[in-house]
Amino acid sequence: MIVGSSRNLRILSWIVSIIFFMIIFIYALIWMNEDADETQFAYSLQSIKISNPFTETNHLYETGHQNVDLDIAHVCPLNGRTTILLILISSAPSHERQRMAIRQTWGHYAARRDIGVAFVLGRSLSETENKALSSENYLYGDLIRGNFIDSYENLTLKTISSLEWADKHCNRAKYILKTDDDMFINVPKLFNFVEEQLKHNVKRTIFGRLAKNSPPVRNKESKYYVSPGQYRGVFPDYTTGPAYLMTGDIVNDLYVKALKIIYLKLEDVVITGIVAQSLDIKRVHVNEFRNTRIYLTTRNIKNSISIHRISCSEQLKVWQIQHE
Repeated sequence: MIVGSSRNLRILSWIVSIIFFMIIFIYALIWMNEDADETQFAYSLQSIKISNPFTETNHLYETGHQNVDLDIAHVCPLNGRTTILLILISSAPSHERQRMAIRQTWGHYAARRDIGVAFVLGRSLSETENKALSSENYLYGDLIRGNFIDSYENLTLKTISSLEWADKHCNRAKYILKTDDDMFINVPKLFNFVEEQLKHNVKRTIFGRLAKNSPPVRNKESKYYVSPGQYRGVFPDYTTGPAYLMTGDIVNDLYVKALKIIYLKLEDVVITGIVAQSLDIKRVHVNEFRNTRIYLTTRNIKNSISIHRISCSEQLKVWQIQHE
């Protein structure tokens, strides 16, 4: 009996020890990954909300930006008092090469007092990547970092973040261009276009490549899928997302109204179509906004305001052709 009791005690002791070490191990994992878990949880929660087709955007969008570590007021001094054109480029945390290629080419117009250039992006799920972004911003001071997880599903949140920043920090700018980091922008041609609109005192207008009578994609396998519950009927006319230009007087209206509608990930449809139409904002087609891949001939480049699907290596090539 004594031998049996001793053996039972040893078995019980082993079980208690195993449970103890498992608890310590789990605690250590949680402690080491605290920041990553918090980011992952935020992403999961955001995904759950987006999966609900009736979620209003204001329930998904967290206001403010992460630029407490560096003042980027130089992008738009004095809230844009001298800024004719503010260029906001949607980028992704991992696209450092794309950003550098733009800085070395058409983005260098940021050196002018009347032009501001900045990149807009969200948080990465990788803390290493987030730290790299802080270092990059320390060097260049041109990253506007919103409080959303950077993903395709959150593109509308990214554009809303752009509008919020422009409204709070550059609300006196005359014109704002929203574009992407795989675009080539012919800044001199764009600036000439802006000056022409200023001569005619154009107000409450969005310029770009106009898409008309576009029906929502109902194929659930498509990344552009929109359920009937999210939107019925044909989309309002909208300017396609790679690049569009807006007058500065509509930024606040677009920002406020965009937060009040059912969330869609199609940012161009939402901002320049659904929201713009509800606010009676004009959308004007401009041929020079190509917003697609074209043959990179001298004539095409010089006659375009925007060209889509330009790789990092092509930015310099197109830039050189433009200046021949």
